[in-house]
Amino acid sequence: MTTTTEPVWYADRARELVAANDLDKLAGHLHAHARLCRDNPEVRAALRTLSRADVAPLVLAMAARLRQDGKHFWPPRDLIGQLARRLPTELAPGQLQELAAFAVEEPYALSPTALETVARGLAATGPISADLMEVLVDRSDESQRLRQFIAEVAGPRLDPDDPWARQILSELPTLDTSWRQLVAHASTATTPRPSAGWSAEATRLLAEVDLRAAGQLFDRWLATAARAPHQQPTSVNADLLRGLLWLVERTGPTPEQVRRVGGLVEAMLRRLPGVGPACPKVANAAVGVLGRLDGEPALAQLARLSARVTYKGTRKEIDKALDARAAALGISRDEIEELAVPDYGLTGVGRHEVLLGGCRAELSIASTSVALVWHTEAGRQVKSPPAAVRRDHAAELADLKGLAKEITGMLTAQVARLDRLFLAQRSWTLAVWRQRYLDHPLVGALARRLLWQVDGVPCGWADSALRTVDDTPVSAGDDAEVRIWHPIGRPVPEVVGWREWLERHRIVQPFKQAHREVYLLTPAEETAGTYSNRFAGHILRQHQFHALAAVRGWTDRLRLMVDDSYPPTSRELPGWGLRAEYWVEGIGDDWTADTTDSGSYLRLVTDQVRFYPIAAAQNWSHASGGGYSAQRWTDARPGDPLPLDRIPPLVFSEIMRDVDLFVGVASVGNDPTWSDGGPQGRFRDYWSSYSFGELSATAETRRELLARLLPRLAVGRRARIDGRFLVVDGDLRTYRIHLGSGNILMSPNDEYLCIVPDRGAGRTGEQQFLPFEGDGLLAVILSKAMLLARDAEITDVSITRQIRPAG
Repeated sequence: MTTTTEPVWYADRARELVAANDLDKLAGHLHAHARLCRDNPEVRAALRTLSRADVAPLVLAMAARLRQDGKHFWPPRDLIGQLARRLPTELAPGQLQELAAFAVEEPYALSPTALETVARGLAATGPISADLMEVLVDRSDESQRLRQFIAEVAGPRLDPDDPWARQILSELPTLDTSWRQLVAHASTATTPRPSAGWSAEATRLLAEVDLRAAGQLFDRWLATAARAPHQQPTSVNADLLRGLLWLVERTGPTPEQVRRVGGLVEAMLRRLPGVGPACPKVANAAVGVLGRLDGEPALAQLARLSARVTYKGTRKEIDKALDARAAALGISRDEIEELAVPDYGLTGVGRHEVLLGGCRAELSIASTSVALVWHTEAGRQVKSPPAAVRRDHAAELADLKGLAKEITGMLTAQVARLDRLFLAQRSWTLAVWRQRYLDHPLVGALARRLLWQVDGVPCGWADSALRTVDDTPVSAGDDAEVRIWHPIGRPVPEVVGWREWLERHRIVQPFKQAHREVYLLTPAEETAGTYSNRFAGHILRQHQFHALAAVRGWTDRLRLMVDDSYPPTSRELPGWGLRAEYWVEGIGDDWTADTTDSGSYLRLVTDQVRFYPIAAAQNWSHASGGGYSAQRWTDARPGDPLPLDRIPPLVFSEIMRDVDLFVGVASVGNDPTWSDGGPQGRFRDYWSSYSFGELSATAETRRELLARLLPRLAVGRRARIDGRFLVVDGDLRTYRIHLGSGNILMSPNDEYLCIVPDRGAGRTGEQQFLPFEGDGLLAVILSKAMLLARDAEITDVSITRQIRPAG
């Protein structure tokens, strides 16, 4: 048994040898009794009294004994590491060489600080050996200063596998030392946010170069990375991108450079097969830069990204940045998103003109995209830029095209934001609403195609004025209350009247509003009380469902065929204090037929829709099914859901509309190639029942609209509505196109016709007026109808061999 006097003896002996300055015997004592001396506070105190000049000889003496033993004992090595922390910055050449040799032999003995001291001393006298550099690189993750040193002497750590990295490596030799040091410093950005030390060094290095030139160079490299082929940046390359972003932040970026930072966020969140988002840490760094930059361009990018980014981690960073900006201004998050929308220099609502030499370009918002029309010096309208513009104004032309692309992206974001207004419970005074919506150069192009209520009076914009459904102008004071109009609870004649009004004025809404589906409680749901089975029992493609859920603001986790539990797909509604859940489970147990290479289920089976208080305990279910329980890894029953009749009708309708959308888009029943029922024919019955069964609310809306539009369409002479189908009379056969799935049956025996729509199938032509955007299947149905009405002229062999009788 060790007595309490033993450690004191070791400490006393250490003090004696330190006082005698007998470094050789002290090294032997510490080596022999390293286990006891290493953690003894009295020994440590005695060693701290050594002069710094004696530290290196003592460390080398102990290293020699460790080498003589031929064994890598941890206690002596730890003691050497403790002592080496006090190495002086000035060391003799021989000491430096011996310490370097020891570092190569024992890569983890010296602390990062000691390694830096040795390496800097050696670098002052000559090149550093490859063996020592390898040690420094291996240990660089432990120390910012060590990373900075490596960057100074060896340049930035870059992996040439990325094309943009090869470009940087090729340009580095042409840059001055101060520029190379900046790039080297950028490569040391290994933390989520710039530290005070990193920022101070960046400021010092930027002071030695031209800030404007630095911003342009780094912006060009970042733009190249954003355009690079879809691949995941390596870890060291991602660090450099993060560092370049932080440097651009400090150069006073231009609005165009700020827009490219926003573009890099989306580029780094591109989903790669088997990987997921390409590089969230760079995306998050870019969001951080936007959050720290003052001014409208950065705020506009955050607002745009908030409507487009669905990746949870980056979305959280965007929300934090916008919330912080709103708090700083003392306004709500909704208001900051309204104020963040830039006008992009548009001179009117949805219009902009630019003169380039003697030519004129007209930029106009058409639907949810941007059209560019050109006029030559002679005044003739042309579709493409005149040669004089391409020759003499190439830079301005590139800027104009970039502006058009940026506006298109912002339009998409604003459509999503406006669609969220139905559940946002927002209201404005008429004066504020005009400024932020009706007369806003960009938002106005969308808001003027929607319906609103002014002091409770429904109205829309037509002929330069707000008008009622009978076209009477609406007059109201600046303090009148404005809200967005929703069809739920409105009289049927009013809803029908507004649909006819849109058609009369040829207004295309950016999303369904007057034609929006309304979901009311069914008798079955009233009987069930707390859940809806209206959309249960469907087979959905998991990855398509997952992507669509994210776009609609739902939280969903990809389910893997593993022994794990998952929460239901859910959407939180903070303004209503509610959480909606859609219960889904993985289906199938065949690794080859039912999962991807990474193990995620290809398909899900759907169950109930439920509502809970927003703070209610989360439900969980095993990945492969078995029902939901209130707590993970238990059989506890789920918490009590809320009765459906207590859910506000607007909330219930919008949630059920989302779920209907999930099924309508992601169901395997929509796939025309699945007539055989998919793998082993397991889903044949489901495919048949969905493909040609009862219509959903969305399909019912589609039928009602087609019934009104058909007489005005060219195909109307050969087409008619018959129950669930659009019937088309061709020259060879009669076809029935299901209005829910778009699948087709042929006369005389209801033979199935498989037509796989191409990417252009949704474009129905300028003459095909539709009063809303967003229903891709309606456009596909119309394109199929127009094709089949002239079936004798079809040349596609994959179709003709199905419709022409054999022989």
